[in-house]
Order: sequence, then structure tokens, then C-alpha cells
Amino acid sequence: MKVLVIGGGGREHALVWAIRKSKRVSEVVSAPGNGGIAEIARCVPVDVKDVDDMVRLVTAEKPDLTVIGPELPLSLGIVDALKERGFVVFGPTRAAAMLETSKVFAKEFMKRHNIPTAHYVVCASADEVAHHLHRFHAPLVVKADGLAAGKGVLICASREEAQRAAKELFSGALLGTPVSTVVLEEFLKGDELSFLVMTDGKHAVPLVAAQDHKRIGEGDTGPNTGGMGAYSTDLLLDPAMREWLMTHIAHPVVDGMAAEGTPFAGILYCGLMMTARGPMVLEFNARFGDPETQAVLRRLESDIVDALEAASIGRLVETELVWSHDASVCVIAASGGYPGAYVVGKKIRGLREASSVPGVEIFHSGTQAGSDGVITAGGRVLGVAAVAPVLREALHRAYQAMEMIEFEDLVYRRDIGHRALGKEGK
Repeated sequence: MKVLVIGGGGREHALVWAIRKSKRVSEVVSAPGNGGIAEIARCVPVDVKDVDDMVRLVTAEKPDLTVIGPELPLSLGIVDALKERGFVVFGPTRAAAMLETSKVFAKEFMKRHNIPTAHYVVCASADEVAHHLHRFHAPLVVKADGLAAGKGVLICASREEAQRAAKELFSGALLGTPVSTVVLEEFLKGDELSFLVMTDGKHAVPLVAAQDHKRIGEGDTGPNTGGMGAYSTDLLLDPAMREWLMTHIAHPVVDGMAAEGTPFAGILYCGLMMTARGPMVLEFNARFGDPETQAVLRRLESDIVDALEAASIGRLVETELVWSHDASVCVIAASGGYPGAYVVGKKIRGLREASSVPGVEIFHSGTQAGSDGVITAGGRVLGVAAVAPVLREALHRAYQAMEMIEFEDLVYRRDIGHRALGKEGK
């Protein structure tokens, strides 16, 4: 098989890495790829903001399977365009991807289908926000309705701060472009959990659970990012709770989307808060998470291509995902200043040495090949992913490798997964 992966981040690097291991695959193409992906696959240019350009590429390459990595192409309808032309493609249609691309759609869908989530109000103006603020205790959450690369969710310590945040979202001061709708939401307390399921629109199977670390600073401080690290262990989710999540969240979503005429096929990412009232949905994503994918795929023992293809053609019931009981972790190396302004073009050193640490794979997020090596090309630059029998050892390997990597203004969190070490008991 020839497989094409659209996207150029750490998630796509992990997907390419996993797909290459399949005995069924003779060639992997990545578009546009990055400096790390270029070492293991053929990279070709494409504009992921342009459906016509992506269709042109797929038509020229004629892959047996196309995998869509990022949310933006999904939101533009790339899956619809490719399916219309007879291509086998992994990912949801534009209408189904609204579970991620519209916070309002997702909240109202959950309300219709009795899926547990935080109390909320939809507001179309700053005046509406002011009118409804009295319904929420502080802290509270303000969410931009559309895609915002992980930067459209604001946790506000007071109602006054929430009012300011909403004004800045409506004016465009916060995200660069104005939003037309925001969601006011109650703040949920508990442990976050990333629960991903693969679905063909009818059947759904769970992936191993992961926990993401979204804040830039250690101790979960500072602004939200796209994710500064993630880990995955069997201890995150016992079988009874996994079954509960499938019964009360995953299956109702898949069945509800099908019943509404927009069947969801691909990866359904359920961002959960495990509260005292039970699991509650914070958000849905319509694709693999980043950096969860880098950790999760390190634990996959079965052939990912079998599953991706089966989900794409409505035959997921015929395949099985097999997972290692090892623990895994991914720690992100970011550019100084991220998630705000940062400088790119910094030379990266130590990648070969870091990759030699047992159990470590380096997944590139924002890099490109320079004239004398790999240089930084994004806010999140690298994901150092390690696997070991227990989480403590996986973390030790990841941080050992991270210390070997150098580029100017490199920043990373030193506490990824540390809250879970007590549960491990080792």
C-alpha cells in the first residue's frame, strides 16, 4: 500500500512512524511534513488551508489510503472532497467535524443526547455575557466558538475577568480575528483525561487513555497551549470506567451523529474532566490529539494501517487494536515565548544523541531541514517520547534525552506525568 499523511506536526510524525511499521505498506508520503518526517518518508509540499491544492496532490499521488492529521483541513471539508472522487480517506466529513470546529454545536449536541458536560450559556455579544454572568460562580470558563489552536479557552478567576476576556474575543484583540459567539461555562474540578476512540460511523473501539498537560508552566500555571506533554499508562483508566465511558459518551456520540445524518468516522477525541459528579466532557476533537498521539502510538502493538483502513471503509468491527501494558510519555520542547510570540530558525543540536537513549523516539513538531541541519520552525518544536515498563522509568528516559537536545531559548516542562507517580507505587 501507499499511504499519504496530510499535516506536518508531531502528531503526523508519530502517525508516519507507526504506519511505516506496517508490513502492508511500501511507501509513506507526508504533505507537507517536517524536518523529522523527511528522514523516514517522502515529503511533498501542499497548502493545508486549500482544499483544491490537497485534492490536486492526492489525485497526483493516488494513495491507497489518505490520513488527515490536523483539524483545519477537516474543517474545510477535505474528506468530503476526496470521498466524492472515490479515494479512501481516514477522517470525518466537514459536518461531522463540527463536534470540534464549533463549541456551540458540540454543547447543544451533548444536550440533545444527554451526554454529561458542564453547564453553559451561548452568548453572541459582550452584553449577553454581562447579562448571564450572575449564573456562574468564579472561576468560570470562556470559550471561543471556532478553532483557535488551543488558545480559545480561557479560565477566568472572576466574573470581571470573564467579561474582559469575552470582550477581547469579540473584538479580535485576543485571537487576532473577532469571534461571533462565545460559550460561558462552569469551571469543572478534577483530573483531565484524554479518551480517544476510533469509529467507522457505526462501531467504536477505544484507544488507551492519556493525560495531557495544556498549561505552559510547571504546576499547571500560565496560559493554555496546544499541549506541553502527555503520558499514558494502564493506571489512568480501569476497565469498568472505560466501559462506562464507551456506554455513556462514545457510543451516544457515534449513534447520535448517525441519527442526525452526519455519521462520524475517524478519531473521536473526548477531552474529559473526571469530577466528583462523574466524568464530564470538556471538549471533542475530530482527530488524533497532539501530543497524546506521540505517547499513545508508542503503546500500539497491532498494525495501525489495518485499523485506519477498516475505519475508513465501514469495517472496523473486523479489526482489533492490541496495546502494550508499558507506560509511555511525550515531553514537548518549545520555543521561548510560546504560546505567544517566538523566533524560529534556531539550529537544533543533539538529536542523534537523544535518539540513542533506550526506548526513546523523537517526533518533530515544528522543524524544517536547514542548510547545515534541522532548525526550529514553530512554537512546539519537538516531542521526546519514551516507553518503559513503568511510568517513572519512561519519564527518566524522556528527560535524559531532553537534556541532550539544544537550541536557543528551548523551554520544556519538567513535571509531565509527575502527579501520577504516587499512583504507580514505585
